[in-house]
Amino acid sequence: MANKFKNFGVMIDVSRNAVIKVDTFKWYLPILKKMGYNCVFLYAEDTYSVEGEPYFGYMRGRYTAEEMRELDEFASGIGVEIIPCIQTLAHVNATLRWQQIPIDTDDIMLVDDERTYELIDHMFASLSKNFKTRKIHVGMDEAYMLGRGKHLDIHGYQPISEIIKRHLDRVCEIAQKYGYEDVMLWSDMYLRAFNGGDYFLRDYMKVPKEVIDAVPDGVIPVYWDYYHKNERDYDVNFDAHKQMSNNTWFAGGAWSWGGFMPHNNYSLMTMKPGIRSAIKNKVKNAFITMWGDDGAECSKAAMLPSLFAISEFAKGNEDMDIIKTKFKRLTGISYDDFMLLDAPNDVNGASGEYSEPVNPSKYMLYSDYFNGFLDVTVVGGEGEKYRELAGKLSAVAAKSRKFGYLFKTAARLCEALSVKFELGYKTRAAYKAGDKDELRRLAENDYKEVEKLIKAYHRTFEEQWFYENKPCGFDVQDIRLGATIQRTISCRRRLLDYVNGRIDSIPELEEDLLPYRNVEKKSTYCNDGRYYLTTNSLCFLT
Repeated sequence: MANKFKNFGVMIDVSRNAVIKVDTFKWYLPILKKMGYNCVFLYAEDTYSVEGEPYFGYMRGRYTAEEMRELDEFASGIGVEIIPCIQTLAHVNATLRWQQIPIDTDDIMLVDDERTYELIDHMFASLSKNFKTRKIHVGMDEAYMLGRGKHLDIHGYQPISEIIKRHLDRVCEIAQKYGYEDVMLWSDMYLRAFNGGDYFLRDYMKVPKEVIDAVPDGVIPVYWDYYHKNERDYDVNFDAHKQMSNNTWFAGGAWSWGGFMPHNNYSLMTMKPGIRSAIKNKVKNAFITMWGDDGAECSKAAMLPSLFAISEFAKGNEDMDIIKTKFKRLTGISYDDFMLLDAPNDVNGASGEYSEPVNPSKYMLYSDYFNGFLDVTVVGGEGEKYRELAGKLSAVAAKSRKFGYLFKTAARLCEALSVKFELGYKTRAAYKAGDKDELRRLAENDYKEVEKLIKAYHRTFEEQWFYENKPCGFDVQDIRLGATIQRTISCRRRLLDYVNGRIDSIPELEEDLLPYRNVEKKSTYCNDGRYYLTTNSLCFLT
């Protein structure tokens, strides 16, 4: 059964530290092809070599020209088109840090500066030489502060819509110079312009003429949406896009960006209505994004259940019994076993109640023992649930030679969480109760054990990372997990100093915990290292 789309693809983020090895692509792409995907968008903000720009992708594991050509040749040999998905406006902070190109503000290039267009020209030159496709995605999303920094100082105030139209015209000229026929861009900056700064429309409305006119002829808007569970919400936004273009692409999402573990279940909650709506609205082309927010810890292989189910939705098949049978035939693992990878984020069994995914398996691994503001989300009893889950994941790991490493890593994470998840909560409770015997027991047992368990998880996670990805980027995991291990040692020492009378108090534990985003006794979503690691500032601007 063929799917309903002409181009049906997957977007793989290689910009958030995990730069997937070419050899990994060589076993992953054939799986996608068997599912029915015929193109792959390679989301690379700076992780590809650009002639004449030595700082572009510097020390980031960028693909060499030879690697790009090798990947492209392999993909085209199995009938998969590799399409570069880059950034030509915002989301370029990794490049801007080297101060080799002018900055407007935040992570936004300086529009109307010739050095900006020189860089973009060099980018297109390298990509056109190393990938055969004449399709390209130029990004341009979420440039909220466009024209509000250096551009404002130089040119004075100008509406964002005017700035982005002028910039896009220049980018399209460069694309045409290198023979690109299909130029795509994320559509959110256009809709935000007349929707109060919000992207998603809540009801049907007429798109203003000036917004429609701002989209150049031949440019393809891409409607991205991986949040809605109601088909009508997608219908409303497809209607707005139809007013802008008769060639809109749809970009859904397989939630690989919420931490160590996947959110396959939530992906299906949003993509079943999304794909239905796309088909109903006669959208011809679609792809499924797999972002890597905050470090790209989640293996893209962990998303196979949702990618497979979505591919079946695109064929008109929503029968989960049939989907599960076909999935096992493809992977050799039962669908339900594979979906266990979602379980570390659903330890309280309430995923269906949330308006967005929750990721306690990440933020509670990093939650500080003394400054653990996220301890307010602890229900109690999670440790035992993680212990049971670790056993189930280990059993699945033993069944599969090809994918067993995913379940082994997940099992080690659960083993660490079986102690770590409630440890800060228990420490604060014992301190508040003045129970020094319990504090001593925790310090001499649980703190020592969790240090070993986090180290064991780190080692297994490292093996998974190096199996799939280039080494660059794992230093971030070393830094975060290493800091957590050191905090375990430091907090244990201070607890013993307290119970042995060497210090009179532990001031951090005297603080009362406040609700986090109005959440108490319930898992939440926190996926930004500036926040879950500490309540204090990790760095200061000078």
